[in-house]
Amino acid sequence: MADLKFKPVTHDHNAFIDKAKKREGFKKAYEDLEEEYALVKEMLTARARVGLSQEAVAELMGTTKSAISRLEAAGKHAPSLTTLKKYAHAVGCHLEIKFIPEHA
Repeated sequence: MADLKFKPVTHDHNAFIDKAKKREGFKKAYEDLEEEYALVKEMLTARARVGLSQEAVAELMGTTKSAISRLEAAGKHAPSLTTLKKYAHAVGCHLEIKFIPEHA
C-alpha cells in the first residue's frame, strides 16, 4: 500500500490572496465564492488535523483521489449533504450546518 500520510506544503494563504486581489476581477469572483472557500478551508483543516492524504480520505469514503480533489476545490461543484457527511466521517468529524440570520 502507498504512503497515505498527508505531507503539507508551506503556503501563506493570506499573502497569496492579498496578491491575487490586485488582479482585475479576482476580488469580486473570490467574494462571490466566499462560502465555498470557507467550506474548503474547513475540509482541508480537518484533513490536515488527522494527517490524511487525499488518497487516504478517498479510500475511507470508497471513492477516488480525483473525486476528493474536486470536492476540495471551491466553485467546481456543489457536493451533496451525503458526500459532506462521508467526508466528515472520514476525517474524524461530524457535520454541522447552521442557518444564521443576516439581520439580528
